[in-house]
Amino acid sequence: MQTQKFSLRQRAKSFQYAFEGFRQFFLRDHNAIIHAIATIVVIVMCCFIKLSSTELLFIAIAIGLVWMAELFNTAIEKLCDVVCPQKNPAIKFIKDLSSAAVLVTSVTSVVIGCIIFIPKFL
Repeated sequence: MQTQKFSLRQRAKSFQYAFEGFRQFFLRDHNAIIHAIATIVVIVMCCFIKLSSTELLFIAIAIGLVWMAELFNTAIEKLCDVVCPQKNPAIKFIKDLSSAAVLVTSVTSVVIGCIIFIPKFL
């Protein structure tokens, strides 16, 4: 197995691919807009409410996990559509599981947000 020499140009290219993935995600997936709005609202709230470093850390992790779950969900759904364009119960199950992962991370993030923000408003 031959290892490739480190290349700054290739590393920059990988970032280019990632940003193109984000661009396509926002163009093709309506949930991206919903997550973006929720992220902006939470970040604005964090700017106006005094939070500890630990609270900010939990908020940042929650936001990152929801984005990660949604990106993986979209990738899985698109891959399933390519592999099997016709309706298929096994593919539906895979897509449903992928969507459930997004739901779990989203609900967990809302719970984290409630635990952190509700006491600040009371």
